[in-house]
Amino acid sequence: MTPPLLLMSGIHKRFGRTVALDDVSLSVAPGEIHALVGENGAGKSTLMQVLTGAQLPDSGQIALAGQALAPRRPLDSLRAGIACVYQDFNLAPHLSIQANLLLGRERTFLGLLLGERGAGENRRLCRQTLRRLGVALPLDTPVGRLGIADQQLVEIARVLMGRPRLIVMDEPTSALAAHEAQRLFAILRQLRAQGLSIIYISHFLEELEQIADSVTVLRDGRTAGAGPLSRWPRPRIIEAMVGRGVDQMYVRVPHAIGPQLLRIDGLSGRPLPRSANLVLHQGEILGIAGLVGAGRTQMLRALFGLDPAIGGTAWVAGVRVAHFRPSIWMRRGMCLLSEDRKTEGLAQGLSCRANMTLPVLGRMSRLGFVRAALERRESRRIGRRLGVRWDGPDQPVGSLSGGNQQKVAMARLLLLDADVLLLDEPTRGIDVAAKVDLYRAIGELAARGKGIVVVSSYVPELLGICDRIAVMSRGVLSEAFETARMSARRIMQLAVGEYGSDSI
Repeated sequence: MTPPLLLMSGIHKRFGRTVALDDVSLSVAPGEIHALVGENGAGKSTLMQVLTGAQLPDSGQIALAGQALAPRRPLDSLRAGIACVYQDFNLAPHLSIQANLLLGRERTFLGLLLGERGAGENRRLCRQTLRRLGVALPLDTPVGRLGIADQQLVEIARVLMGRPRLIVMDEPTSALAAHEAQRLFAILRQLRAQGLSIIYISHFLEELEQIADSVTVLRDGRTAGAGPLSRWPRPRIIEAMVGRGVDQMYVRVPHAIGPQLLRIDGLSGRPLPRSANLVLHQGEILGIAGLVGAGRTQMLRALFGLDPAIGGTAWVAGVRVAHFRPSIWMRRGMCLLSEDRKTEGLAQGLSCRANMTLPVLGRMSRLGFVRAALERRESRRIGRRLGVRWDGPDQPVGSLSGGNQQKVAMARLLLLDADVLLLDEPTRGIDVAAKVDLYRAIGELAARGKGIVVVSSYVPELLGICDRIAVMSRGVLSEAFETARMSARRIMQLAVGEYGSDSI
């Protein structure tokens, strides 16, 4: 057998009383794509931080190409040939593509840049690296003007400039459309054919079947299983991740659909949506599908008043609403879960309880003073209901895993007890077990008569939990159809405008 390129064995890491890694092992062969999966909080990030020198292990060994490696800082791993493409890109948006590719590799003397010396050679190297990825982007273009997919290619190209032997890809498709993900997969296969090894971290298990050669599963800081992906079908991976069989991924809580709760006529924004008509009933889960950029998020933001609406009227519980502003909607019993929990959904510097109770401070206060004990009690109650894994409500929300941060953001909406919930990509970037918890919470809300609108890029999710589904295409929202009449193929045909609703 070919010796592994990377071998991590017996890795232990503790943070205070929390054991993050407990005797974890990872083996990656030369020229393979190795999937690393597990729930949020299972230890994936900590293991990669140890590999890339951002964290020092308490014990354990790392070997790269048969040579012992003990990185004490990220530069040590970079020099050894280990690079990482993070979910949040490390790019300077105001600088050009070329400047980003060369950032950190500039020629200097006594701390001063040496100017344009070697500029021609630098441009040749940048073009050559981009061609290696099969792209030809103008080098003088500011990175901030590129789309997400092209920004990711620049990030990969910058990594390749360092001539790595191993690349870590952290949730690389979380913000990509389906066709952009396929383009990325083609590039990763090409890099694999060139002899590079790739550690591929993703919560989208169906992607692994397309791209990965082998898999390692982590659970609660331990290695739960590893081997060729051919021996690890999706149900086995899920069972190893959560420690139990998952017979039904999409939890459906019985609920009855009641009278009309929300109606929207002719909603339009600048530049999107162009036209959106929507009816939502009590106890209904209404899904909104569509390609990235079709206008789904813009529709929710224009409706809620975060972006200006240039046309449209709404009725909620029979009352006409002509002006769309968050304050008006919250008084009318509507709330929104943003797709961007990092910058919009949560105050990262505050505690979990502060994030949960910010919109209801009036209920949590007496004579102008916040009742911390009441905050903690209510936060714990909602936290238990959603299965939040934390040290307690006073823990900083920024220290939680992504899935638990999303649960805290959802808890805020539950404390508001709104009648209409607009959920924009509620399960993006979170693990299987956290998704199941959120699906259950959404179903329980519907059972209590709440109306829920779910925007999602993941079609199986919409087919699994929604009562009806509408599709956004080029800024226009289709009629909503009963889920039983829909399929992934029909949704995609509506999304690309292949045929009209009469063909369903």
